[in-house]
Amino acid sequence: MRGFNKVVLMGNLTRDPELRTTPSGQNVCSFSLAVNRSWKNAQGEQQEAVDYIDCNIWGKPAEIINQYMKKGSGILVSGRLQQRSWEQEGQKRSKVEVVVEDFNFVGGGSGDGGGSSSSSSSSTSSPKKSDPVVEDIGDEPINLDDIPF
Repeated sequence: MRGFNKVVLMGNLTRDPELRTTPSGQNVCSFSLAVNRSWKNAQGEQQEAVDYIDCNIWGKPAEIINQYMKKGSGILVSGRLQQRSWEQEGQKRSKVEVVVEDFNFVGGGSGDGGGSSSSSSSSTSSPKKSDPVVEDIGDEPINLDDIPF
């Protein structure tokens, strides 16, 4: 039987993204997401918790995340879980991360983070662009006959 590994998360960046370049020249951007969740306990009381999820994205999308996102920005990501293992000070360590394959920007990004935090040794940091302006199209109903397909 073949396995299935897919994850979809929506949250806010906990810090500015970090862009690095591998020795082979491939860009990778790392960031961490805060994902809020709520539920009711056995007594019916509202409970809340936050999960912090580390994410990595590769190639041109890594550059886009680094350019347009900052601490506090909202994002929807989909990808796969990947476990990394290493040894540190004689102890075996492991970590599960999300390898992002697709993403969408969400929200207005009202984080308190500042400019770019690119730490790539082969590229210079560029200022983050402001969020695009979306024009209000009004509250008029859409006539389905006007849609060309």
